Amino acid sequence: MKNENKQRIDKLAKEHSLSLQEYEALLTDGDSETAAYLTEKAMQVKQEWYGDTVFIRGLIEISNICKNDCYYCGIRKSNAKCQRYRLTKQQILDCCKAGYEIGFRTFVLQGGEDAYFNDERLADIVSRIKSSFPDCAITLSMGERSFASYRKLKLAGADRYLLRHETSDEEHYRQLHPAEMSWEERLKCLEHLRELGYQVGCGFMVGSPYQTDAMLAAELKFIETFHPEMCGIGPFIPHKDTPFGDRSAGSADMTCRLLSLIRLISPGILLPATTALGTLEKDGRLRGIQAGANVVMPNLSPYEVRDKYMLYDNKLHAGAESAQELEKLKADLATIQSLVVVSRGDALREKQ
Repeated sequence: MKNENKQRIDKLAKEHSLSLQEYEALLTDGDSETAAYLTEKAMQVKQEWYGDTVFIRGLIEISNICKNDCYYCGIRKSNAKCQRYRLTKQQILDCCKAGYEIGFRTFVLQGGEDAYFNDERLADIVSRIKSSFPDCAITLSMGERSFASYRKLKLAGADRYLLRHETSDEEHYRQLHPAEMSWEERLKCLEHLRELGYQVGCGFMVGSPYQTDAMLAAELKFIETFHPEMCGIGPFIPHKDTPFGDRSAGSADMTCRLLSLIRLISPGILLPATTALGTLEKDGRLRGIQAGANVVMPNLSPYEVRDKYMLYDNKLHAGAESAQELEKLKADLATIQSLVVVSRGDALREKQ
């Protein structure tokens, strides 16, 4: 391992900040000793802040109907082959009830930008979940909305909001999205969520089309300066019925390296080992946990719709990805000395 890289990693662990050039150097050096030392430091920091704990979130994919046409996404509005669905309010509440009974204390409502879920309907659902399960946290991941909409959902009981910014590079954003979508609007939404007091999550794909190592270094700088409570990153995986269907998938190795770097940038962050990582590699999610992640999000959606929320090809939706297989997930995590706890699992701002 180059001595400069060890110095950079030690500096990041201590100061939680590097220059763009230093981040890029750590991303481009493929030396196995550097990767191992980075992982070791990330796990040391995670242990200091969270111990062996891994938080579980019950993911409920409430609709795959979306008004947007993002070039990478399998549920984009132009995909005529997508089998569309939308869960009813009762189905969503039933998913929460089932999840609560087996130990989930955070529910994540995720969906495309479906006009059916307007402020009134979504606020009503959030309010019902909160009144039924008052010791639970509610996370929403429902795309770009107005400040007034985010405020209404917050007042209804939403605690957290996940909105992947996808890229901090404006030109790259335009390469991934149609002209009617705005990079500035996406960042403005993140600022609105922060202003309203949400625990805010952002994130990006690793290895997306046109992405460079310099762009990934800029993503790390964005995480450092925005300082989100949550960050969702996973490898880009193509979907055959999108404009990027013939592109190569991102790298699990690079994803894990970035997870470790983000843990050192923000020790108290909530960092998922994503479904995409588990889809790309059989043991991908366990690798993510070993790289510094501390969250997994098993699927609570009804079985009959899980294979329809297909953002990318071959997405996991059964087996250990299923919430009903939670015991298997616990056993898998135990093999890497990680413990699933029954907890809301809020982000920490200071070491416990």
